[in-house]
Amino acid sequence: MSSSTPVESLIVFSDVHLGSDIHDGAAPRARRSEEVDRDLIRLIAHYRAHRSPSADRWRIVIAGDFIDFIGMTVAPGPTEVVETCLTDEEERHGLGSACDHARLKLRRVALRHADVFAALAGFVADGHALTLIHGNHDIELHWDAVKDDLRDLLYAHACAARDAERRSARETDRTALDRGDARATAADTREAFDARIEFNPWFFYRDGVAYIEHGHQYDPFCATDHIMAPLSPSDPRRVARAYCDTLLRFIVRPSGMAEHGHEHVGIAHYIRLGARLGISGALNLGLRFARAVGELFRLRKEYLSETAALLRAEHEARVGKLAEATRIGVDRLRALLLLQAPPLGRSIHGILAGVLLDRLALALAATLACVVLAVYGAFHGHALWGVAGVLVVWSLLNRWLATQRTVDPAEHMIERAGHLARLFPAAFVVMGHTHVPLKVPAGEATYVNVGSWAEEAAEDDAATVYRAARTHLVIHVRDDKPEAHFCTWRDGGPEPHDAPSADG
Repeated sequence: MSSSTPVESLIVFSDVHLGSDIHDGAAPRARRSEEVDRDLIRLIAHYRAHRSPSADRWRIVIAGDFIDFIGMTVAPGPTEVVETCLTDEEERHGLGSACDHARLKLRRVALRHADVFAALAGFVADGHALTLIHGNHDIELHWDAVKDDLRDLLYAHACAARDAERRSARETDRTALDRGDARATAADTREAFDARIEFNPWFFYRDGVAYIEHGHQYDPFCATDHIMAPLSPSDPRRVARAYCDTLLRFIVRPSGMAEHGHEHVGIAHYIRLGARLGISGALNLGLRFARAVGELFRLRKEYLSETAALLRAEHEARVGKLAEATRIGVDRLRALLLLQAPPLGRSIHGILAGVLLDRLALALAATLACVVLAVYGAFHGHALWGVAGVLVVWSLLNRWLATQRTVDPAEHMIERAGHLARLFPAAFVVMGHTHVPLKVPAGEATYVNVGSWAEEAAEDDAATVYRAARTHLVIHVRDDKPEAHFCTWRDGGPEPHDAPSADG
């Protein structure tokens, strides 16, 4: 590090999911609580006002899912034009992941959450830095034009704040004007402002201090095949759709289900949901499932095509460029890739298991066998033992299939954190994705999941809201030794977070 490079302390949070409540024509949803935005703005303002005790500036690292591109349902308005024509699926479920589609979504989010963007802009204008790591919900940050739009948005807010402060200062006194000019200097130079904003498609690393990534690559429901080139093999104008994205668009949002944790629910949940929806609603739910499974098999076929080989080559090339730019080494990055979970939709069994069709088929087969045995027993007797045997076999196979369907990646992420700390020596390995704050040992490092800033009403009770953890991690380096403070934001400021233990 050169003497001119500012020394930084880190503020890490994740899973803000701005825009998750923007739904045009989809099943009605409760609007995101304004208190979450208010608290996030207060957190940013707090650290703007309190300089780091051991560094020249702060760097906010948002560890993925800042903007919920896949969590919103947006249709172009009468005056909004997109160049990439909508597919039949996008006509039904809203704009997709093409660059111009994502830019339109970003504009909607910027209007809904203008105060959050203004707070971040002021933070950067004060001379601090901002890093956005791409998560599975904002993988559309892959597009350079979307990144440019976000920089433009932040700079516009910074300039607006500077101009407002100057106008206010003119109405008071010259001293205040000079003070306002000093604070606004960083916003005056666009190049300097942009230089303090960076986008990391994979991970953020400070040697010996922290390794940070979103964590979705260790979750087979959400992992993408080529993290450095996450494009659709059939249409490179669009970002590839992960397994979980397909379920969100085809089943979860149209049915009014809660989006966070939807992959955890079982067959009984869908039976209850169908009963609540009535006969026509249940039939529509079944049709959505059929379409989702068809789409998953179509996506699997894409990744077996020759076009997919070109994407793999592009991914390898980008990994090589990243290794060169960061001086990390391509062998270490390839070892990192080997730690990632294979996407669920790349195998037939994975597709069926993900939507519980394997267990449903087993239940139907067991039911049919019991009926056959009952009919046989009516004429020949001795069917009871056969039925009992079928039920025992069904129970054992059902339990085994349940163990093969891992829907909570938390334990896997903890296990991988130990490997990551050896590949990338760091005192702290930090992720998000699960929305559950956690701090546990991981080999010689400490694994921290920084929780979330997202809230969502329960699907069966709009008055019941899952409260965001509002957690963040502050990392300083004192006397060459990294130290971290895991905090929860309260009304009065940051307070120590009592994270659960590994077995709690």
